[in-house]
Parts: sequence; C-alpha cells; structure tokens
Amino acid sequence: MPQQAFCGGREGRSARRGLPYPLSMSLYAAYAGNLDARLMSRRAPHSPLRATGWLNGWRLTFGGEQLGWEGALATIVEDPLAQVFVGLYDIAPLDEESLDRWVGVGLGIYRRARVRVHTLDGEEPAWTYVLDGYEGGLPSARYLGEIADAAESAGAPHDYVMELRKRPC
Repeated sequence: MPQQAFCGGREGRSARRGLPYPLSMSLYAAYAGNLDARLMSRRAPHSPLRATGWLNGWRLTFGGEQLGWEGALATIVEDPLAQVFVGLYDIAPLDEESLDRWVGVGLGIYRRARVRVHTLDGEEPAWTYVLDGYEGGLPSARYLGEIADAAESAGAPHDYVMELRKRPC
C-alpha cells in the first residue's frame, strides 16, 4: 500500500489530536470573520478564494467565552436543520501553518474538521476550524458585527446576514 502524502512536504499534525492532514484537504471552508476576503488576503496571501457555498447540516454558534477575549468565539456544530454560509479557499501549503497559528490550533483553541461544502459546481470536500470546547456564551457586539460584515462582503444572502445581525450579544 502506498504511503500517504502530507501537506507542504511535511507531516502536518493537529496539535491536539496528532492526526495527519493529507494533501487532498487543501480546500478550506471559511466562516465567521474569515469570510472577509481582505482579511484572508492578509492571513493567507497565497490562497485564493475558489467559491462560496453552504455547509448543510451545520449551525453557526459560539463558545469559549472563558478564554478571556471579548466574549464567546465563533464555531460551528452539527445540526441537521441548519446551514452555514462559507467561502471556499484553495489554501497553499505556505499559508496552512500560519492560518493554524492565527486561529490557535497549537494552543488548543480550534481544531480542524472535515466537511462537505455545497457550491454551484457541486459538492467539495474541505476542512474548517471548530472550537475545541463546548458551545455556550455570547459574542461581543463588535465581533458579531464583524462576522455579519464579513458574510455580507462575501455575498451571503441578505436574510442570512440579517439573522447574524439580530443575534444576541
């Protein structure tokens, strides 16, 4: 059986789980603040936006309020009746490690999860970040506003953006 190749010529591993990230997982499904293309161009400058789409069966929520920032952090959880708008990025190996650092993978704040993104061109396998903690807590008004602005700038439907703006904070 052939050996599995790993991202960027290195054996990438989750800091918390020790799981390898295969080359086939080069598509990143961005939600929350990372929907903002200008922000992503700074966080992952070698990684273009491929498409937008939906994570069906997932819900945007918040948790990690105890981590000491201005309220709870965005995450997604499985929910068969919900969907989350995402931007689908081709993440260059050069940007993977820095994006992991930015979101706090090495600190155990977020971990990677495999998802399926539904786009106009079909279904795409991707990875995303989920909070490595329990759901609960409220985000700050500023953070929630940034998430809604990012969704709007990425072309999320008006009703999706309005639902974000109406959330409690």
